[in-house]
This record gives sequence, C-alpha cells and structure tokens, in this order.
Amino acid sequence: MLALTDVTLLYLCLAGVGVYLMKQAFAKNHAPYPPGPRGLPVVGNIQDVPRVKPWLTFAEWGKKYGGISHINVLGLHIVVLNSAKTTVEMLDKKSSIYSDRPFVAMTGELMGYGQTLPFLRYGKRFRLFRKNFHRIIGSHASVVVYYPIEEIETHRFLKRVLANPDQLQAHVQRTACSFILRISYGYEVKEDNDPILDIAERALDQLSRNSLTGEFMVDFLPSLAKVPEWFPGAGFKRLAREYRETVEEVAAVTYKFAKDQMAAGTALKSFTSDLLEGRTLTAEEDHDVKWSAISLFSGGADTSISSLYSFFLAMTLFPEVQKKAQAEIDAVVGPDRLPSFTDRASLPYIDALAKEVLRWNVAIPGADHCVTEDDIHDGYYIPKGSLIVPNIWFMLNDPETYANPSEFSPERFLAKDGKEPETDPRAFCFGFGRRICPGVHLADASIWISAVMSLAVLDVSKVVENGVEITPEVDPSSGLISHPKPFKCSIKARSDKAFALIQQDTY
Repeated sequence: MLALTDVTLLYLCLAGVGVYLMKQAFAKNHAPYPPGPRGLPVVGNIQDVPRVKPWLTFAEWGKKYGGISHINVLGLHIVVLNSAKTTVEMLDKKSSIYSDRPFVAMTGELMGYGQTLPFLRYGKRFRLFRKNFHRIIGSHASVVVYYPIEEIETHRFLKRVLANPDQLQAHVQRTACSFILRISYGYEVKEDNDPILDIAERALDQLSRNSLTGEFMVDFLPSLAKVPEWFPGAGFKRLAREYRETVEEVAAVTYKFAKDQMAAGTALKSFTSDLLEGRTLTAEEDHDVKWSAISLFSGGADTSISSLYSFFLAMTLFPEVQKKAQAEIDAVVGPDRLPSFTDRASLPYIDALAKEVLRWNVAIPGADHCVTEDDIHDGYYIPKGSLIVPNIWFMLNDPETYANPSEFSPERFLAKDGKEPETDPRAFCFGFGRRICPGVHLADASIWISAVMSLAVLDVSKVVENGVEITPEVDPSSGLISHPKPFKCSIKARSDKAFALIQQDTY
C-alpha cells in the first residue's frame, strides 16, 4: 500500500511538472504559427512539400495565406516569405538572428558543400569567408581590375558562337566557367580538352541538379545518413559519395594550380593569389583559403550560366527589345569597335536590359535561411531553428510590383513621362541580409558586358524548320540554380563589319 502511494505521488509530481512546463511553453509561445496548409498527425505537412518548381506552390500559398506562411515537416518548421516587405524586415533588419543556414544533410554534409560559403552555418568561418570576399571583390572599385578579363572571355565567346551557333548552351557554360576559373585561381582554360574545365563543369552540373533542400528524405531525417550504401533505398548515399569526390577534387586541383603558379612566380592576379600573397599559412588557414576560393567558383559560375542563357532566350522571344538595344549601341558606340565597360554610363537601355535579365528568369528562385532564436514577427511565432524560405521568384514576378511580369520589358526600369522606374530587381535577386551574394558586383558586370557585346555584333532570332518558325518554351528548371529549358535559336553576325570585329585578335 505504501509503495502504491509512493508511485502515485511520483506520477502526481511528474504530472505537475508536465503541466508547469506546458504552461511555460504556452506563455513563451502564446503567438500562433503563421497560417498554412493543415498537416497530418506525426508527419505534419510532408505531403505538401513541393518537389518540382517549389516557388510556384509557395506563390499559391501566398495568395491563400498571405505574405508569410508555415508548414511543419516531421518537426521541422518551414516559413515561406512571399512578401518582399516582410522579407526585408526579417532577413535584413533582423539579420543578426536570420543569417544562419539550415543543416542540409544531403548537399551540405554528404555531398561536401557544407564547407563552401553558400552552405556554411553562421559563425566564425562564415564571417571569415565573407571578409575575404568583401576585401577582394566587395565593391565596384575592387572588381574593375577584372573588367578586361570579362571583355576578353566574352570576345572568345562570340567567336565560338559564330563558329558553332547550334552549341549555344555549351558555349555559355564554357564562358562562365572560364571567367570564374580565371578570377578565382588565375587559371586560363585551354581551347580544347581542358581537364580542369571538364571536372569543374561536372561539379556545377551535380550541384545544380541535386541541391534543393528537401529534395531527399535525409534532409528531414538526418539519421538516414548513417544507413549503409548497400541498404535498400540508400541510393542517395552512393550519389552523395560520387558528388563529394567531385567537389573535393576540383577544390584540390584548382587550389594546387594557384599555389604552384605562385611558387614559380608566374601567377596571374586572382582571388586566391590575393589571399595567399605574403602569407605563411597554418593548416587551418590553408583550408580556409582553399574553400573560400571554391566558394567563389561554385557560387558564381552556375548563376552566370543561367543569366546568360536567359539573355539569349529573351532576345529570341522579344525581337523588338533586341532592335531597341542595338539602335542604342549603334548610336553611342558605332560599328567600328566592340563596346566596353567604359561605355556603360552612356547606354541606359542596355543597363535596363541587364536588370530585366536578372528579373525575368531569376537564377536563384529562393535561398534558405535559418533563424537562431525564437522570434515573434507580425504577431506570428517563428521557432528557433525554423527554415526560412524567401520566395525570390514571386517577388520578381509579383504583378503589384512589376506590370505584366511575364513580359521582357527593359522599359520598366527607365523613368518616362514622369513615371518612376519599377523596383530594381537587384534588391531581391542577390539575396538578403548577411547572406546577400558577395559576388554581386562581378555578377552584375558579367551580364552587362555579355549582353552589350553580343548585341553589338549578333542577331538572335527564332529558328525556322521545314518552313515553320519554332518558338522556344519558357520553362525554367527546378534546383537551387534554375536554368532555362534548352532551346533552339538562330545566331548570325549582324553585318560583314560585325563579323570582322568578332574575328579580330585582341588578346
């Protein structure tokens, strides 16, 4: 009888403690979660997680639930932001707690990209990497030194396109990789059969296709990472091992090249050479320089590929825009030389066109953040550790911000007849807060010079097959980096003089 009483008292005490803890939790979490789809018991909203083009589903949630919505997947809280205003208030103004990255088991841990800046958790190493980027390419003035490289690589691109216009996508990829490898490591890509270019392109392709958070179940159940490769359903482990080997190889090979060139006294100026110059590094510092450099490559090359390919898609679909842009170039630059960065201030329509490329087919539709503390925002409870997903695609396609957003219209960024320009897409497309793209000035310069030099000497139009004009489909791919669907177009020199300019040897 005494034993029973003791047990009863124990249960009562435990119950009392439980009630107390529940009251404390309720007091702390008196605010509701943001609205969102109703989930199932235990698994929550696992069936609601979009696998293909998630930004479209997120946009629908925005229409139904407002600018901020919420789901819970196996205990992981996911907060989707469709409102640009709310995104700025959270990710910019409260960046001290909204600048972490979620732990992404597949891409970050298993594939090995957790060592690169885009996937680094917020902390000492993240701040060091950002400091490296800011010092070397963090301002307009600091990237001017790389302008001649961009002009040279774009000129080489024009030659390749004119020689084999049917291989546009391959030329775009090669050009973007060549430029980033040159800036990151001082490496100049060989014209044919370049081994470093081959592995670099493979790494980019793997990252682009398999890096969306939630694409693999292991992202929601990290314990699955311990499952052996031979276990049924563990194909993701074999895939991750292959991809990890690729990224570690490209990081090692390129870094070794840069260090060997410096030791031989033949190094070209680059991001890596600037970080290594005059320093004797510890093993940890050496690791940090190596992974800072590959961060620049992995973060910059694929987005440039997407933007440049989007530019050619837009010129194929919107010939009237192409003609206006070419008329401006002809009037300012003339037919006797290729445009350069020195012409930028005199070409406002080309500047607007470059902005529209960034908006119209956004390269990064959404970039995940993670909150490091509990927060109450707009009356909603945002738990510590929540995945915060700004729907950048919708912000750049919101009809309340951009008139007729599916149309490619550089005019929207030009003041006319007393009408103010629409919001500069660079306020959204490069990210937010302390996670904003550190290579923003390089990226902006890259798309501008590619557009202006291409338009100066090339005519882009729809392909005609068997007497039928083929209109490309606007169908961007899923993935961390979104690319236009492969398309056909006709590319020709604008004139004999344009052909001669392309063939000139200027390097």
